[in-house]
Amino acid sequence: MATFDHLGITVDDVPRASAQFNPVLEALGYTRAHDAEDLAYWQKEGEPELLLYPAREEGTGPHRHGRVGWQHLAYAVDSQAEVDQLHDIAVAAGWAEVRRPKEYPRFTDGYYAAFVEDANGIRLEFMHNPKGWD
Repeated sequence: MATFDHLGITVDDVPRASAQFNPVLEALGYTRAHDAEDLAYWQKEGEPELLLYPAREEGTGPHRHGRVGWQHLAYAVDSQAEVDQLHDIAVAAGWAEVRRPKEYPRFTDGYYAAFVEDANGIRLEFMHNPKGWD
């Protein structure tokens, strides 16, 4: 059976994006395994690798949320405090705050999340969903 192995993300400037991603991914337990001008990637045991590649054409970014393509990548964490912590780490690393940490009862009872976006328009969500999706 196929498994989700890695996620490649195209960015305008790999070193800049790597500097923004690294504090967040380290807080999530990933280790940066490679960091160069043309490729950066992180690994975590049992999780898909995350790779950053340079754009093939200048001036094609940033991605705009709501357009065809990337929507967001959500990381589930164990508590509201972890959502808050990851949000703060991301903002300190230069991610733009899209939505501050808060509850989203329209998703599920107790759903708590924050959304951030990097300079390339890549959006991450940090979420805690104590009751699950049922």
